[in-house]
Amino acid sequence: MSRSPVAITGLGMITPAGNDTEATWRGVCAGRSTARVLPELDGCLIDFACPVTGIDLADAVGGRTAYRMGRFVRLAILAAREAVADAGLSPATWDGSRVAVIIGTSSAGSTGLYEQSLVLERRGPDSTSPLGTLLTIANMPAAEVAIRLRASGPSLAPGTACSSGATALSVARDLLVTEQCDIAVAGATESIIDRLAMTGFARSGAGALRAGEEPDAVSRPFAADRRGLVMGEGAAVMVLERESAARARGAAPRALLAGAGATTDAYHPTSPRPDGAVAVAAAEAALRDAGWDATDVDHVNAHGTSTPLNDATEAGLIARVYPHRPPVTAPKGVLGHCMGAAGAIEAGLTVLTIQHGLVPPVANLAAPAPEFGIDCVTKQPRRTRVSRAVSHSFGFGGHNAVLAFRRA
Repeated sequence: MSRSPVAITGLGMITPAGNDTEATWRGVCAGRSTARVLPELDGCLIDFACPVTGIDLADAVGGRTAYRMGRFVRLAILAAREAVADAGLSPATWDGSRVAVIIGTSSAGSTGLYEQSLVLERRGPDSTSPLGTLLTIANMPAAEVAIRLRASGPSLAPGTACSSGATALSVARDLLVTEQCDIAVAGATESIIDRLAMTGFARSGAGALRAGEEPDAVSRPFAADRRGLVMGEGAAVMVLERESAARARGAAPRALLAGAGATTDAYHPTSPRPDGAVAVAAAEAALRDAGWDATDVDHVNAHGTSTPLNDATEAGLIARVYPHRPPVTAPKGVLGHCMGAAGAIEAGLTVLTIQHGLVPPVANLAAPAPEFGIDCVTKQPRRTRVSRAVSHSFGFGGHNAVLAFRRA
């Protein structure tokens, strides 16, 4: 049984491609990777990534409280601020008791923990921050956003690895449909570009090494010669409302969140099930929830990590669930893998694709591996009407989340 769709009335993004939604959209449509060598990673097995640049986050957040926030929290606040303004709302005028905040993350403040561990080891306990805990715990983006927005409704911090952002949006929809809130501010954030995290991804085999290539050529989702993910960071936040309430106040929704599906592989901590059957079930659940046939889908925003196993499994899913070959994009070619924020960022890009009727290209991809049999958009954005689209997110631990969006 399908449930009522909810309206996306606001969108905020800060990513390696741009410090707001429009800049991010332009960067993703340009189809050029944002990866570059980072001095702070000098000597690491992986010394490059896709960082957010060109902004002083503490200054942009403003106020005297920015000092207590980890980088991942500051990213969330900036994305939430843009989303609320985009929705035409203000904490000064809404009933905060009816506003929910759901901000997911995966590794949370692991970078803050790493940095404080170095301080403890090198300079002793008196040099560590008394606010060290606030720099590391996963609920701080949701908590700090709620404080800034005076939102005293439900506040949650979903952690389903790389699908955390999609999970947050699904939870937001549930809270709205069950009338536990009237407005939901939902999304995800992540920032773990540090020496420990990069070493871990290199040692695990999940992270791509440069192997003599330029950094901006390494992430190539669905390519025959793909060999691993490139790290990114960022945040995306949406404002969601019941469609009837949004239209009653004169808001023009960007799109509607029509369905969501979630499953768990229950197979392996990092590898997907080779047959993809449980991930397929998540996609089919999202379609069922939306009340769609598979052939209703005009576009797939793929998880597309650029790793051998994940891309092969997802390509098989796409070919199986959507045999009519809708156009596919994979933003991680441009943005890198923003980990816990990826699902929210890619959901935001799916909304923009519906709005603009434009599917961004997959960076660094001339054509997908021939055995995949999927229609990846390459080289240039593809102009096409997109009335219904899905966004895939698959996380470590086997967390599968698929969101279905449609034109408002």
